[in-house]
Amino acid sequence: MRRPISVTGVAWLYIAVGTLQFAFHSPDLLKLQRDAYATEVTELLAVLAGVFMLRRQNWARWLALAWAAFHVALTAFPPFHGLAAHVLIFAGIAWILLRSDARQYFRGVDPDP
Repeated sequence: MRRPISVTGVAWLYIAVGTLQFAFHSPDLLKLQRDAYATEVTELLAVLAGVFMLRRQNWARWLALAWAAFHVALTAFPPFHGLAAHVLIFAGIAWILLRSDARQYFRGVDPDP
């Protein structure tokens, strides 16, 4: 079965966001800022999810959803910076990754002819 284009797009989005955010936050590692290591691990998880979604790993789809939900949770506390945007992004990613074509792809099931 061919990978749905929507799954490909989400996977590459995770790879790009994770890579760019990792590079953006990497100077904080040198400054030994408090949450720098946790932030970098979080960004590496995004890259990991994207790469393994391209490799048809179902667990990576769930990691991607958990990663997006984590970001919604981070913005759910005052002052609520970006909460609405994160909720909308999460909803869009969840819709794409939980659709029937994505489920079939990750389970390795060929669609009915």
